[in-house]
Amino acid sequence: MAPEALAQVLRPLRDLFDPQDYPDLLVGLGSPDDAAVYRLDRDRALIVTTDFFTPIVDEPYEYGAIAAANALSDVYAMGGRPLLALNVVAFPADLPSEILAEVMRGGAEKVREAGAVLAGGHSITDPEPKYGLVVVGDAHPDRLLTKAGAQVGDLLVLTKPLGSGVITTAIKRGVARIEEVAAAAAWMARLNRRAAELAVEFHLRAATDITGFGFLGHAMEMAVASDVRFRFHYEAIPWMEGATRLAQEWVFPGGSQNNRAFYSPFVTFTNELVEWQQMLLFDAQTSGGLLLAVPPDRLDRFLARAKAVDQPLWVVGEVVEGEGIEIV
Repeated sequence: MAPEALAQVLRPLRDLFDPQDYPDLLVGLGSPDDAAVYRLDRDRALIVTTDFFTPIVDEPYEYGAIAAANALSDVYAMGGRPLLALNVVAFPADLPSEILAEVMRGGAEKVREAGAVLAGGHSITDPEPKYGLVVVGDAHPDRLLTKAGAQVGDLLVLTKPLGSGVITTAIKRGVARIEEVAAAAAWMARLNRRAAELAVEFHLRAATDITGFGFLGHAMEMAVASDVRFRFHYEAIPWMEGATRLAQEWVFPGGSQNNRAFYSPFVTFTNELVEWQQMLLFDAQTSGGLLLAVPPDRLDRFLARAKAVDQPLWVVGEVVEGEGIEIV
């Protein structure tokens, strides 16, 4: 759903559940984040999330793997460890069952790669295929990553390049190049597991993952929750192969337009950025990376450790006083 429509739908639900009545609900509707978190005891918190979507690539196995990685990412964005997953499936009756088997195999192998177990699920017949997961994970209540932990002076670090929205739209329009599709699929299927483990190892406190609301949409949620302003450097932001080419041809999904309409009043752009460059930052992503806030005294060690474990990182900005987002 578009950000504005989703906000309207969720607003009345928050009045039904007073956070004071649920003291063990550490993260929920009252403090929106990437997943719900419920404290079990002093040392354990349960993380629960779900995500599913229609096909974005042509290969069934790749589609399943990407959808699973996307759902698992919400647990990683909270600093958690996935424990188990359930399939969520909608599939047309007139398509061969072998296609669905490959979709689910892709998802199952990605769950196994995450160190979790696939424990069941639910399926329905639907004219349009959809696939995803319910994921349950855990974390220590004092070691959670949330959108509200960024502090002035922190550096903003991104763990995957952007551009999956324009590339998957190009696939649907038949204008994507083979090498662009392969590179984008590899990035989208890549788990955020290692990035999350590094964040917990270095005692970071603030993170979110970049998905449907785009880079600026999710960054804005993080800035608002932390009561700070984010400053990003456009030339430091990494792009998937083909993203800038397709953006110049205005190959954007409808979700990117919705993101721009909702979040652009809170964003200040430098005059040097043309419209397609601005629009890329609103591009609706699938299974994107984590955006992390790293204290400056830990940055060098954090980058060195990431390099040692083959985790890509890009320093794309910093946290400053104020509100909103600026792109320089």
